[in-house]
Amino acid sequence: MTSADTSPFDLTGRRILISGAAGGIGRATARLCAKQGAQLVLIDIVSKQQIREHVGADIADRAEIHSLDTGSRPDVTALAQHIGAVYALIDTAAIAPHDDWMAEDWEEALDRVIRANIKGPINLSRAFLPGMMQAGEGRVVLCGSVAGWMGGLRTGPHYAFSKGGIHAFVRWLSRQGAPHNVLVNGIAPGPVETAMTEGKGYDTSLYPLKRMAKPEEIAATAVFLCGAGSGYASGAIFDINGATHFH
Repeated sequence: MTSADTSPFDLTGRRILISGAAGGIGRATARLCAKQGAQLVLIDIVSKQQIREHVGADIADRAEIHSLDTGSRPDVTALAQHIGAVYALIDTAAIAPHDDWMAEDWEEALDRVIRANIKGPINLSRAFLPGMMQAGEGRVVLCGSVAGWMGGLRTGPHYAFSKGGIHAFVRWLSRQGAPHNVLVNGIAPGPVETAMTEGKGYDTSLYPLKRMAKPEEIAATAVFLCGAGSGYASGAIFDINGATHFH
């Protein structure tokens, strides 16, 4: 809970795990959480060195860093046992292949998307939610997408339904966590300036704000959802899409 004497964004001493930390949104989230005083655990499927290079030495030197495929339940379980409880989980890891869903080998891309975008968040939640419940407090922030509401602007069906699945999972998981003061929410960004969207034909002249979101604009919402100011938010999907879609 927040009060007049409490910063709604302060994360001092809070141990926060960020997955997809080497990506654009993950990197921005790590840096903003660090500025608010959080103790960071950073994970990504790429090497530890690549994570360090992407987030910057100033953040990496003060963080725990692990190379991990979150689509592997045994690996995620082992990580949770190794590092112990965290106050918050922010999952930003996802892939969005641009391919032909009618192609003969498309099922391989489908499997990769499900592993990264669905199994990853579920594995992380199963591993770290019990510790939050036992502590009597915690936050889970999962990344959906505007594609999860309306099919996307330039994305394939595998990405769209994986993100729609995350929106449903947020609502389901929030009911598990709320009685234990564990708040679960999601963020549904519109197109963001990251490697995922670079060179994919997004025409920003068609968007109300005439630009894509900056990664920091998505990260700021994640920081808010981990802070005291969001103490009564749970089961919500926060639309950060620059007026590209309403529902």
